[in-house]
Amino acid sequence: MKRVALFALMLLMLVPSRASYIVIPMDDVQKNHLKAYGIAYWALEREVEVTWLLNYRGGAFLMKRADALERECRLRGVTAEVIADGQSSAILSHIADPSVNMDAVKLQKAPKIAVYSPKNKLPWDDAVTLVLTYAEIPYDVVYDEELMSGILPTYDWLHLHHEDFTGQYGKFWGNYRNQQWYIEDVKQQEERAHKLGFAKVSDLKLAVAKKIRDFVMGGGFLFAMCSAPDSYDVALAAEHVDICDVMFDGDPMQPDAQHQLDFSKTFAFKDFRISTNPNEYEISTIDIDDRTHQQRVNEKNDFFTLFEFSAKWDWVPTMLTQNHTRIIHGFMGQTTAFRRETVKTSAVILAENKELGEVKYLHGEYGKGTWTFLGGHDPEDYRHYVGDPPTDLSLYPNSPGYRLILNNILFPAAKKEKHKT
Repeated sequence: MKRVALFALMLLMLVPSRASYIVIPMDDVQKNHLKAYGIAYWALEREVEVTWLLNYRGGAFLMKRADALERECRLRGVTAEVIADGQSSAILSHIADPSVNMDAVKLQKAPKIAVYSPKNKLPWDDAVTLVLTYAEIPYDVVYDEELMSGILPTYDWLHLHHEDFTGQYGKFWGNYRNQQWYIEDVKQQEERAHKLGFAKVSDLKLAVAKKIRDFVMGGGFLFAMCSAPDSYDVALAAEHVDICDVMFDGDPMQPDAQHQLDFSKTFAFKDFRISTNPNEYEISTIDIDDRTHQQRVNEKNDFFTLFEFSAKWDWVPTMLTQNHTRIIHGFMGQTTAFRRETVKTSAVILAENKELGEVKYLHGEYGKGTWTFLGGHDPEDYRHYVGDPPTDLSLYPNSPGYRLILNNILFPAAKKEKHKT
């Protein structure tokens, strides 16, 4: 009997198993994490079912095997592993175990992406457009004209450019008011405001901010970085309040502007003070200013930590924090990080430097939609100055900081109800 059993086992080993699935690992095995997100998006565009394996191998993707998919992975330099039906079932069974902090979420469709960015050339780049281009994920550039025309509801996901929604031109007046790019930007912003029927740029930017608010309230997904989260919430809080000084809008700011702010209108922040100094490169006290930050840390020891969430219960924040490391090197920007005391209790903190009281990454709901804010300008350029060249992402294909951006790209593709194995 033992010989018969051994012979039967050998026969089973000789029968080739059906290689029916592809796993794209997102742990340290992956050669190109950033382009792996592009593969997932490419599959969704072609109506290939994608399952996001939360907390399994750094947030791996599981798809049905297809020659075209394998070929695309090879062309883009993305690590992919072909597995059999039995292996796929074993992985999903392991993930479904209640004692394991993992889950499997079905991705439904490729989100339609818009990036809010001016058409004129400015002396800085945008990390989101850089990584979308590198990952080969398509997007449309929209700006004030498009938003005021009511185009936003045709998109699923909106990214806010390095923008100042308060109408103060990024508070660059103190250092750059004589630079040609600044002069030209002010001219174009004013012409655009007048063309769209607004007396001031600040009035136009508030109207745009409200269009974005309505987009989120209706079920849209908003992602913002650097100065956009700070200035956006300040603009909402300052509705009907003139917080712009004469050099920005032609008349003095309202003397009691600070006391007229309405924090109930903001997404993420409360109890902040606006900067009333036109020479100060700050919009409000939401941001940890550069000098304070650099007194505490330097480039070598600046790190923030991703929180770990329960994948089966808190699957939204779990998706947004998928990575191959929990500790990520910091990076600065006009808004580097958010002061913890200005963050509303309704917001979910996704990452922070707890010792410094600096919140780096946070998320929340508004109406039927969601917003996610990330501090800093460029995850692979610690202090990106005005005029610096764009980061070459081919040098950083495994960037954990840029992965946070791409988690947000795929987040709108997930079903509202989890797929349970």
